[in-house]
Amino acid sequence: MAVITKDTIIGDILDMDQTTAPYFLEMGMHCLGCPASRGETIEQACAVHGVSPDPLIEKLNAHLASK
Repeated sequence: MAVITKDTIIGDILDMDQTTAPYFLEMGMHCLGCPASRGETIEQACAVHGVSPDPLIEKLNAHLASK
């Protein structure tokens, strides 16, 4: 199982498991289909949306670990 960090690319996460998309939508990232957003890291996306990356990283890792 891959471990998500602040440096993980969003497109890589979505390619690994599309069921992670709701976690990005929950934090306000509604542009998941945009090629630019898929190339951003978790940290970059969270900075643009004015949120801390830590809660998102925790949720993503817990979600992936539960599969």
